Amino acid sequence: MNCIVVDDNKMARTATKQLIAQVDFLNLVQECSSPIDAFNYLKKEKVDLVFLDIEMPEMSGIELIKNLDVHPIIILITAKKEYAVEAFELNVADYVIKPVNLSRFMMAVSRAKELFDSKDQKVEINEKEKGYIFVRTDSVLIKIKTNEILYIQAMGDYVNIFTNGKRTTVHITLKGIEEKLPKDLFYRLHRSYLIATDRIDNVEENTAYIGKHPIPIGEQFKKELLKRINLI
Repeated sequence: MNCIVVDDNKMARTATKQLIAQVDFLNLVQECSSPIDAFNYLKKEKVDLVFLDIEMPEMSGIELIKNLDVHPIIILITAKKEYAVEAFELNVADYVIKPVNLSRFMMAVSRAKELFDSKDQKVEINEKEKGYIFVRTDSVLIKIKTNEILYIQAMGDYVNIFTNGKRTTVHITLKGIEEKLPKDLFYRLHRSYLIATDRIDNVEENTAYIGKHPIPIGEQFKKELLKRINLI
């Protein structure tokens, strides 16, 4: 995976580069001392993974993500914890707190590699019965029954499909898979989550629960969600 490091602190860039050098599937192609340099580089070059700091002069890492037209996989590496919620709403692969040890770094890049390896997967659906979808990996088709899907989580240009005890990562946007699923069975209750409405066990304030799994509810989606679950 071709990757770049974006951090205004030279020592922090060096630390990240040393970690990258220990991972066989990572290939460092550029280091940038500012988000503007990174923005210009990403406009010209194809990059698979970005290691990105948040608080930097002129433009923050969060602002860089929002300004990119094409999103590579992003791992945020920062000394600040308070941006985590906003970061995950932007579908970053991971949020790592400095200083970073090798074990935590490997966890983050393994997740990124899983997303990267899913890029050739495609989703197809039985249009007649709409009872299942197929996830294609290379020449293998994996069948997932729509009535077994609990919820779907966006991860940039990927989604995680959660069924009972299993997660399948697919290279498709949340909007793309939403269009392929029965609209009467699934509802987008948050910009990063699509949920099977009949799997909701309870709703507390702005959170829906499927078993013990909390799913955030976007304020603009809440009214329609309550209609769909037949609130009395």
